[in-house]
Amino acid sequence: MLKKKKLLLTCNIVLACIVVIAGLVWWQQGGGKKAVPVDKSGQLREVAVAASGTASDETTGSETEGDTGADVTASGNVKTLTLSMVGDVLLHSPVSKSGLQKNGKYNYDHLFRHVKSEVETYDVAMLNEEVLLAGPKFGITGYPKFNGRFEVGDAIEKAGFDVILHATNHSMDQGRAGLISDLKHWKKAHPELKVTGMYLTKKASKKITYVKKNGIKIAILNYTYGTNGLPLPSDMPFAVNLMTKAKVKRDVKLAKKHADFIVVCPHWGTEYFTGISSYQKEWTSYFAKLKVDLVIGAHPHVIGPVKWVKGKNGHKMLVYYSLGNYINSTSRRGAGVYRQYLGGMADVTIEKTEEGKAQIKEAAFLPLITHYSQGGKMSTYFMKDYTEKMAKKSRVSQHDKTFTYAGAKAFFKKIVSKKFLRDI
Repeated sequence: MLKKKKLLLTCNIVLACIVVIAGLVWWQQGGGKKAVPVDKSGQLREVAVAASGTASDETTGSETEGDTGADVTASGNVKTLTLSMVGDVLLHSPVSKSGLQKNGKYNYDHLFRHVKSEVETYDVAMLNEEVLLAGPKFGITGYPKFNGRFEVGDAIEKAGFDVILHATNHSMDQGRAGLISDLKHWKKAHPELKVTGMYLTKKASKKITYVKKNGIKIAILNYTYGTNGLPLPSDMPFAVNLMTKAKVKRDVKLAKKHADFIVVCPHWGTEYFTGISSYQKEWTSYFAKLKVDLVIGAHPHVIGPVKWVKGKNGHKMLVYYSLGNYINSTSRRGAGVYRQYLGGMADVTIEKTEEGKAQIKEAAFLPLITHYSQGGKMSTYFMKDYTEKMAKKSRVSQHDKTFTYAGAKAFFKKIVSKKFLRDI
């Protein structure tokens, strides 16, 4: 009797093991539920995945808003890197004044307070520093020749940004001495940050800015269309990266030898124009021809479209034509001015397969809005965190009678494809 009980117990154990193993095999082969993508706050979201869009032709630089791509087979050897970028930090006089504290010192943490927790989650976070931070020696000035305080840089680093894009049309606003003061301060006070687009030496200007995280190495190239007619120093013609085809071709060729993925951040386009200019189209075609992977633009001071572009041999490149302003306080008044207070954060996930190919896995545009309080304080929020009540109390509504909370949301939806627009 005892032997029968032991035999029965053994059979039950074996049967249970068979059931468990069969269940695991069924799950691994797709029987289980597919994982639902979530954003960094845990909310469900639509994912834009890259690589196999449904472009209808092979023309170099042709634009497509087809499917945003194909899934890449997941395995233990697949690596990912998350990258973000925000637009122009434009220090009009009210922005600079907003940092004054009761003790007479300056602090600009408030400019980034409401995006900091998100910025810190990215492997690489980039920011377009539109104007020089040459310090008080050169006078703190707004438009048309800007100069900001060193403390703005302190706030940028504390907010979690890693890369400063500095090639802009305002790079020469304070001349040779101002540019040198700016770059020396970044190097001394923020040695961990990578500053690109402006250089102190010819040797530095020839080096590519690389960032390597999670086994993925990306190259970051930054150029400007010009410097508002102000000449580069005669003894430092390399000081600012001007966007010439020879320079870009040379840099991309070099970057391809060492990087898995290439990002170009051009200062381009037409100010206050939300479409795509002929200049941008020309350069987009050229970047696609060179097989750049990602383009994130700045300068127009308003947001622009996000599109996939197909180059030769089926290569796909994602283009954010403009992220608009991150922070500003323009003196302009009238209908449509509110658009300068709307910006975006590029949100990109790069994946490197076990074969070594790096490509965009997911991409999104996160809407931002600058709140300008009646007391003169200002800060930028994600649109999802902004409210109709705040919009009604904003100074922007005084500067532009057409500004409304609903209108701002509608504007984002009008300019950015729903395939990329998130958290609106």
